[in-house]
Amino acid sequence: MAEARRVGILGSGDVARRLGAGFAARGYDVMLGSREPKKLAAWTTETKGKVAAGTFAQAARHGEVVVLAVHGDAAESVLDSVGAASFAGKLVLDATNPLDFSRGMPPGLFVGTSDSLGERVQRKLPAAKVVKCFNTVGNQQMVDPKFASGPPRLWICGNDADAKRATEAILKEFGWAGAFDVGGIDGARWLEAVVPLWFRAGVALNTWEHVLQVVR
Repeated sequence: MAEARRVGILGSGDVARRLGAGFAARGYDVMLGSREPKKLAAWTTETKGKVAAGTFAQAARHGEVVVLAVHGDAAESVLDSVGAASFAGKLVLDATNPLDFSRGMPPGLFVGTSDSLGERVQRKLPAAKVVKCFNTVGNQQMVDPKFASGPPRLWICGNDADAKRATEAILKEFGWAGAFDVGGIDGARWLEAVVPLWFRAGVALNTWEHVLQVVR
C-alpha cells in the first residue's frame, strides 16, 4: 500500500485522543470524528501537529487510513451512520472491543468465539481492509510503549497482507517492535477474547499499563 498521511479517527475518548496525538506527532494530518465535534476543541488546541475535529462522516472521508476507536457497543451504528462507501479501499484499524460491563468488573463479551466485532466491522465495510489492532493494550501504552523488557510486537489480524504490512509500519513508527500477526480477521475472536483476561491481570497487578504477549 502507498504511504498514507491523512488519518481519520472515529471516536473522541481516551483511545482516539491518544492515537490522534501519536499520529499528529509523527507528521500525519489527523481528524477526530465525534457526534459532538465541539467537545474536542480543547484537544485540537492543545495537541501539537496538524489536527482537526469533525463529524464521524467527515473524519472517515478525511482519512486515507481510518481508525475505529468508539465504544464497542456503538461501533456498528457509527459505521452505519457514515456509510460503507467512505471506507472503500482504505486501511481501517479496528481498536474496538465487544466489552460487556452489565455485570460489573471484570467485563465479559457481548459477542465471541463464533463471531467477533472485528468480523462484524469487516462485513459492514466489505470494500475496506480491516485490521484488528491496538485492542489488546491500554491507551497509555499505545504510543511510545515503555516496558521493562522493551517493546514487544503487538497482536494484529486481518485478511489483507498489504494492509497488515502497512499496519506494522505504523506500529514501528509508534515504538512497537512490530506486529504479531495471528491470521485472518476471524482471529479477532481471540484477540478480543483475551481482553477480559487483560482486565483481570490489571486488577491483580494494580495497573492498566501492561500488555499480554507471546514469549519463547
